[in-house]
Amino acid sequence: AEYMGGDKIASKLLAKNAKVNIVPGYDGEVKDEKQLIEVCKIIGYPVMMKPSAGGGGKGMRVAFNDQEAVEGFRLSKKEAASSFGDDRMLVEKFIEDPRHIEVQIMGDKLGNIVAFPERECSIQRRNQKVLEESPSSFITPEVRKAMGEQAIMLAKAAGYYSAGTVEMMVDKHLNFYFLEVNTRLQVEHPVTEMITGVDLVHQMLRVAAGLPLSIDQKSIQINGWATEARVYAEDPFNNFFPSTGRLSRYVEPLGEGVRCDSGIQEGAVISVFYDPMYSALIPCLL
Repeated sequence: AEYMGGDKIASKLLAKNAKVNIVPGYDGEVKDEKQLIEVCKIIGYPVMMKPSAGGGGKGMRVAFNDQEAVEGFRLSKKEAASSFGDDRMLVEKFIEDPRHIEVQIMGDKLGNIVAFPERECSIQRRNQKVLEESPSSFITPEVRKAMGEQAIMLAKAAGYYSAGTVEMMVDKHLNFYFLEVNTRLQVEHPVTEMITGVDLVHQMLRVAAGLPLSIDQKSIQINGWATEARVYAEDPFNNFFPSTGRLSRYVEPLGEGVRCDSGIQEGAVISVFYDPMYSALIPCLL
């Protein structure tokens, strides 16, 4: 299988070869400031600069002119080297007023691949997802179908199997562009399970055992609407930075159509060694 996760430059080239829509930009590493300015003039401002090996919004910067581009490039390269041990940078057109939409895919080792209804992840803070929903109220059935088809095209081009998420950017005119692939099960996968009734982990275990998927594209239907809210241990009086300490009181909500995925219990300690997100609340309206 051809690698399509982690390295944004490599995955973007794979997507381009697979005839998947990609954000206009430079197809390769931008190595220095001289090349940066040349690339920016070709693409046209505003531009987005981001690390090839990046994730979680780290090292991403928008520039509206040459000065901002040079300053942002220096800072992004430094942050990328510090965070990922890899300072390679890519530059592409910045999509204004975008929606962050992703498509869950699942494939087996026999060549069967399916795409699920989209998840919208546009509500973010510091480029980190906070609230997700499925299906998106913004996406039309026609665009949903087209996005799913392109996600499957990309997976087939890479020879990919098991669970993956094809992340895309959608502009206000419903034009969509490939961003990256997360080659794993995402935190927000429960919203997909809630509206389709498909146990994604079960399908992953079948794939790992060499068995075919027990579902096909026609069997995947939208039955309801679900959201996921990530619950964090943070200090609202300190710019919502992570907050540590003992969890003195913790009660999970219960009820029909309510799911709560957590790794915490009352009396546990929120430490500095892990992400401050300790649970996810997923209500579903059927």
